[in-house]
Amino acid sequence: MSQNSVVTAENLTLSYKKEEPILTDINLDIKTKDFVFITGKSGSGKSTLLKSFYGALPVQAGRLNVCGINLHNISKANKNFLRKHLGVVFQDYKLIDSWSIEKNVMLPLFIAGFSKDVCLSQAHKLLKHVKLLHKADKYPLELSGGEQQRAAVARALAHNPILILADEPTGNLDDYSSGVIWDLLKGANEHLGTTVIAVTHRIPSLLRVSYRHFIIDNGGIDEVS
Repeated sequence: MSQNSVVTAENLTLSYKKEEPILTDINLDIKTKDFVFITGKSGSGKSTLLKSFYGALPVQAGRLNVCGINLHNISKANKNFLRKHLGVVFQDYKLIDSWSIEKNVMLPLFIAGFSKDVCLSQAHKLLKHVKLLHKADKYPLELSGGEQQRAAVARALAHNPILILADEPTGNLDDYSSGVIWDLLKGANEHLGTTVIAVTHRIPSLLRVSYRHFIIDNGGIDEVS
């Protein structure tokens, strides 16, 4: 892996059942500060690939290195270390319903060991960015889907991760919330140097960002030049 690579895959094979590979011989080299879109038909393996990047799906064959961590037979300690450097945005939000929005956004900072004052300050800063500071004390189920996803993006950015992984982050959202989310990811990439990898069914046409585009098809992946 080169020094400025964030994700490298060499002949990577992934599957949920050993005898039925979904992706085979995947080769990737994603660099620091890259903004990457991964597209493909429904069921092609886009989310499967993303899951492997944060250790939710084991490597069946080949090599996968993310943020300097080898994910083949990764230990629990290394998986926890890796996730401290990642921000993950899920299509179904995965907010904790019994926690306020403010506390949800603070979660990665709690895990990283920051003081309560730092956690609150960062959470409020990000909630302001996503136009949700006025709902900091509300609970996820009191928010619309778009608001929940904006809170989830704020949570993913809270600890200034090296890498953001976004799985269909705007798939079911209105245009306003979609725009806020893409602008946030663009801002993290341009101003903080965060590498962004987003799985999406459609690349946003209004997003002004330099990006790389990979297409998954028939179990393989190709970069669009």
